[in-house]
Amino acid sequence: MTLTRVVMRLGRNPKAGFPDGDEAHGYVVIAPLDKDGKLDIELWRANKAACTVDRFSPHPDEIADGWLSHRGSHWFFRYDEDDEGPDEPVYRLGDHTMRIGDYLTIHEADGDDLTYRVTEAVAV
Repeated sequence: MTLTRVVMRLGRNPKAGFPDGDEAHGYVVIAPLDKDGKLDIELWRANKAACTVDRFSPHPDEIADGWLSHRGSHWFFRYDEDDEGPDEPVYRLGDHTMRIGDYLTIHEADGDDLTYRVTEAVAV
């Protein structure tokens, strides 16, 4: 078990205006993954401060940084500055693997549920 740098880029989201996805929008997450590519709660607890998230975009007002967080049975992206927006839940993140080619759904601050594709996963 190790921390992994996972890059997720916007996948195909035709209803949201991204029929082909968009490589310039996404997230870089330092995630505590087990050997199967799933989040490991104990590894997260031991490394909370290192489990970060950076949202990237060509639009400066959409860029944010924060932490991968866990509450109850839910994982989410937590931001600490008001202008970065509210926490973003990741749909059933604890049930999914985070390997190259996998898809994840993030509930965006504006209320949209957008699908992202894992494009990189490298141990750090």
